[in-house]
Parts: sequence; structure tokens; C-alpha cells
Amino acid sequence: MHTRTVWLEAALNGPWSRERQPGIPIAADEIVEQAVACANEGAAIIHFHPYDPATGRQRDTYEIYAPIIERIRSKVDVICYGTLPFAGDVDASEPMTAERRFDAVEKLAASGLLEWSVVDPGSTNISLLDELPQGREGFIYANPDSHVRYGLDLCRRHRIVPSYAIYEPGFMRLGSALARCYAGVPQPVYRLMFSDRFSFGFPPRTWAIDAYLELLDELDPGAPWMAAGLGTTIEPLIPAVVQRGGQVRVGLEDVPFGHPVGNVEQVREARRLIEAAGGQCASAAEVRARLPGCRMDVDSVPG
Repeated sequence: MHTRTVWLEAALNGPWSRERQPGIPIAADEIVEQAVACANEGAAIIHFHPYDPATGRQRDTYEIYAPIIERIRSKVDVICYGTLPFAGDVDASEPMTAERRFDAVEKLAASGLLEWSVVDPGSTNISLLDELPQGREGFIYANPDSHVRYGLDLCRRHRIVPSYAIYEPGFMRLGSALARCYAGVPQPVYRLMFSDRFSFGFPPRTWAIDAYLELLDELDPGAPWMAAGLGTTIEPLIPAVVQRGGQVRVGLEDVPFGHPVGNVEQVREARRLIEAAGGQCASAAEVRARLPGCRMDVDSVPG
């Protein structure tokens, strides 16, 4: 009987800072150590946010990203990718342009260090549901069409894979339509985002997976998709994801604030659930092979 390979991604930290998520790795040594440990437990994809060690705040620069990715790839063969600064970043001295948001991505891609990039196709309100009665303000995750277009064109030019976070069904509709405007861009990966604590999209339910998959089958048949969350644990959905042909993302970026289980333990448990559902964790080479058109120049990986 054929065992299906399942991509397993580890999202190591996110933008939260240690005030909200105490267990996240921030220093370069911590990120590298946890990335390698997660890879050894079955993760083929590593996602992380870069931090300025002096301030403890996210800082998206090539100079912080590059050494971390180089160190990880010198030890294990994984796909590493980062994030984008928010268009409304409070640290920005002026409105964030698409060129500014994708600056580090473009430099990393040009240097051969990047295979994937975040290109989130839409905007939405993100608020914690239990803070709404107190009048607490959430934030608008803004991705204007011009920024999505810039990211897709960058992915086409450098042959890197667009990683779409699908917070709402409209993200899937816009993302698939814009991808068709850029002939030669690698097929996007659609990461279905679920939450039972934040206000966006669908809660983590099997019916929600099926609703997204019906829409995806109309818009981009056969496209790779992944289940992930924000402010939630995705493990209860893993059997259904594997049975439906999807991929899995876990990690401290995505779980509720103050989550006591670290990245390595989450990856280990996800691998156990994937195997119990009849799958096995894919290697980075197997992930790349599923995405024709993406760059394959991974000379700095070991072996």
C-alpha cells in the first residue's frame, strides 16, 4: 500500500515578542538550534521571523536573515523562508511601499538563499474575540493588490514559490486570479488559516476544510494546500488533512499565547499524527519535486 508523503512546516516564532509568546526563539543561535531540531523530527519547511537582538522586536533585513538561513542550510536540507513587515508597521517612518516590504526577500532570492516567499493575497481585520468586550483594538492586516502583484512578479523573476496565507475565502479568489496574470510564476501553496480565538475566517473544523477545498477545486485544481492556524492548535485537524491530501504546519507562531509546548515537541506530535493517519513526512527534496518551476539551486545544503 502506498504511503502518502505529507509536508510538515514548523513556524518557529512569529511577530509576537516574548511578552505574548514566552517560548519563541529570538536570538540567531536559538532560531538555528530549533530549526535544526525540528528538521531532525520531520519538518521539511522552516518559517521564521527575524528579530533585532538589541530591541527584541521583529526587524526584516537581509543582514539578519541571511546568516541564519545559511547556518540552517549548512546543517540540514530544509526549505527556509521568512515574512514581510506589516504595511502599517509602527516602526516605519513613512507608509510601507511594496518595494520596502519585499526588500529583504528580493535580496535573499537574488543571493540564492530563498525558495519560498510570503505573498498574502488580501487584507482583513484580526482581533482577539475575548478582548472585544473590553474595547481592545485589533489590527488590519493590509496587503493591497499592488503589493501582491509586486510579490508575484518577484516570485516569477526569481522562480520562488508564493506562499499564500488564506485568512478568508476572498484571499483564495484574489490570489488565484492574480497568479494567472503572471505567466511562469510557480504554483502558489495555499495555506488555509483557521482560528477559534481571532476574528478572521473559519474556526478549525473539518467542514471548514471541505468548504475551502471546494472553492480551491474551482479556482486552482490540484494546487498544493496546507492547514495552519493562528491562536489555535491544529493537531485535531491533522487526520482529516492527511486523508484529504493536504499538508500541515505547526509551531509557536500559530498557537495560543503562552502555549506551554515548544516547537520541537509540536513537530514531533504532528509527525506522530501524520503517521497514525497513514502518511509519512516528506523530505525537502520531495516538497521541491511537487512544485515544478521553483528554483532548485540549493548548493549550500549538506551532502
